[in-house]
Formats: sequence, structure tokens, C-alpha cells
Amino acid sequence: MASDGARKQFWKRSNSKLPGSIQHVYGAQHPPFDPLLHGTLLKSTAKMPTTPVKAKRVSTFQEFESNTSDAWDAGEDDDELLAMAAESLNSEVVMETANRVLRNHSQRQGRPTLQEGPGLQQKPRPEAEPPSPPSGDLRLVKSVSESHTSCPAEELRKLSWSGIPKPVRPMTWKLLSGYLPANVDRRPATLQRKQKEYFAFIEHYYDSRNDEVHQDTYRQIHIDIPRMSPEALILQPKVTEIFERILFIWAIRHPASGYVQGINDLVTPFFVVFICEYIEAEEVDTVDVSGVPAEVLRNIEADTYWCMSKLLDGIQDNYTFAQPGIQMKVKMLEELVSRIDEQVHRHLDQHEVRYLQFAFRWMNNLLMREVPLRCTIRLWDTYQSEPEGFSHFHLYVCAAFLVRWRKEILEEKDFQELLLFLQNLPTAHWDDEDISLLLAEAYRLKFAFADAPNHYKK
Repeated sequence: MASDGARKQFWKRSNSKLPGSIQHVYGAQHPPFDPLLHGTLLKSTAKMPTTPVKAKRVSTFQEFESNTSDAWDAGEDDDELLAMAAESLNSEVVMETANRVLRNHSQRQGRPTLQEGPGLQQKPRPEAEPPSPPSGDLRLVKSVSESHTSCPAEELRKLSWSGIPKPVRPMTWKLLSGYLPANVDRRPATLQRKQKEYFAFIEHYYDSRNDEVHQDTYRQIHIDIPRMSPEALILQPKVTEIFERILFIWAIRHPASGYVQGINDLVTPFFVVFICEYIEAEEVDTVDVSGVPAEVLRNIEADTYWCMSKLLDGIQDNYTFAQPGIQMKVKMLEELVSRIDEQVHRHLDQHEVRYLQFAFRWMNNLLMREVPLRCTIRLWDTYQSEPEGFSHFHLYVCAAFLVRWRKEILEEKDFQELLLFLQNLPTAHWDDEDISLLLAEAYRLKFAFADAPNHYKK
């Protein structure tokens, strides 16, 4: 059991499939259900809820989705709680840790360094890196995480960019995802309300998994979960049941996409981070939930559902019919790589390796099948700190990830060997340092290309 005293002291002190195999399951039949608009949480008959408060509409799809996805809290002032959390993340500790890792790596490699990335001031230039753009180019823009630092929310994002200390990661993720309310006094009541709301969905919808209209959805979820990793976690019966409920309810509540393979992987990081608040585990891959009280597991399940839903709100076009978001992002990746490393791009093209054959999974699973879970969690610290981290910034991470293997790619002269390598990259022993270097390079690419009009074609 993680020590509450230790956490309090910390706060006080700091103050693998190809595209063709993806199965789509669409057509959720029920409208969104808001138990707070019904007389009881256990109503047996669904009623159409009143229209929830809508977020700012920026597209036709979001306009449609606002009528079908989960109602969300609106009008909450984030500054108070975000300010508290920002103060609790000791910037000197976080920044110095990241810088020390990068300096040590640079010294071992004997390479020059350059300043890039929020909180990652030093990083080695990778081999055959394209030259930095001229410093006077006013088109170059830095991440929003470096601007408006007087805002507590932005300060929290800036501090989290370099990695979040484990004791405060659960709370910080809930803050960054927008799940926790800002007002500290309202926080317990809000958590209780959202948790009750989620289990009202379970009570209202989950029995319908055996109805003929939903059998395909539930069957696909039931098949996919045992294929997930890490097996030591996923194959625990309690965990399997939790994941099945989360994914089925999300599919029912989001008829625009329904359930698509790949969504299942996105549950794991949230669940593991939240469960580690209550247990001690040497490795996240070996988390054992058998000793966690049932009530705690219930709360973690609800928190995981809502945080995953917020993530998917930003990338749902990845999972709508024909997955247009992924198709577009793979094309953008191809155009970007052709600009930043023409030799690698040309080599892949000469050997008829198509980006869709390896990068589809990178987009569909957010690189979760390419790196260990511990690295995914570190990666998501930064993704949640970046504006549009899971969509826009992820593109630059994928580009940096591909170019990271340029030496091995250029040495392969056979289509089959190239594709096998790209689908089974040797990252099993990666750690936080490798992810920090990858993110620093991705940030450099974003810094150089994000505002350049021709860095990818549309």
C-alpha cells in the first residue's frame, strides 16, 4: 500500500495488426443516458436526456459528437487546483533530473548538444540530423507550453512536460485531462457524482451486451482484451471484467465510432497509473490487484473510464468509419519524413515499403505496441502536457521514432526484412531516458516545422 504520509510529505516538501485486420463494430443503439436527469440511478427505461452544455464547436464532426458523447462538466474555474498542483511539482527537481539524464547521455555519446523543448534544455543531435533553422525565422513557433506561463494550468503543463513524479502522477493526470474540478472543496462531491454516473451507465446498459444488436460489439471486446499486454495484468479476472465494462459502455455511449480495435489499449495506462496510487509495484507490468479493496477498484474503474473518454474526445476521428483520422495522419507522417530525412524516405520507397504498413499501428495504438508500458506512461506525461498532444504532437513523435532507426533501416535491403524490423522494433529495454530523448527530438521537429506551410501536404 502506497504510504499516504509519504505522499503528503512530497506535496508539502515540493509545494499488432495491419490495417486490413482492424475490426470495426458500429451502431450503438441507445442515446446518451444521464442518470442525474432521471428520478433514480436505477431506472430500467432509457429516456432522452436534455442536451448537455456543449464545448466550443470547431467542426461539423464535433457538432454531431456533442449530441452523442458524454456530458461533461462546464464552467469550472481551473486556476485554484491547478495552481496548487503546479506548486507541488518542484520545478527545480523535475528540470534538473531531465537535464542530468540528457547531459549524461550527451557525454557518453560525445555529441554536441542544443537547447530544445520545454524543460529539456539539452539534447544530443542524432546522426545525420538536418540543420537547425535560422534563429531569426519568425515563422518558427514554440510550443504553447512555453507561453503564458503565468497561468497555473500552463505552469502545470510545463512542469509535467519533463515527466511527472510517481507520487503525484495520478492526481496530475486527472487535472491535465480535465477530469478533476478546480475548486478543492467541490472535488470530493464531483468525484462521487461522476463515479455514481458511470455505475448508473453500467446498471442501465451493461445487461444489453447479450442482446443480439450488441453481440458483435461485446464479442469483439471479449476477444481483444486477452490479446492486450501486459498479460500479467490483463489476465487477472477482476481486470478483465473492468476493461470489458469500460469498453462496452464507451462504445454504447459513442455511436459515431462504436468499438474499434486499438481503443482497448488506451485503457491500460490510466488504469495502471491510478491503481499504483494504492499498491507498490516494482514494475508496472506486474501490478497485482488482488489485494485492492473492491470499493477502491470501483472508483478506479470510473476514473479510468472518464479520463479515457476525454482522451478519445480529441482523436475520435481515428476510430469513426474508415478511420479517416489515421489515414490522414499516416499521409502527413510520410510527407514530414520526406522533408526531415529524404534518404530514409527514399530508401523505404525504393523497397516498396508503404507507411500504412507499419505506421497505421503507430497511430491506432499511440505507439503502445512499440514501446514498453513504463515508456508509454512517461510518454503520456508529455502528451497530456502538450496542446493536442495525442493528435498533433504524436505526429512529430512518430517522425522522430522512425528516424531514430535510420541506421538500421538503411542497412536493410529487402522488403520483407525492412517490414519485419519496422513492425518489431527493439525497444524492450527502453527506459525514461530513451523516451526523453525521443520527445526532445520530436519537440525540435515541431519547433522547426509546425508553422512551416510546406512541411507536409494536405
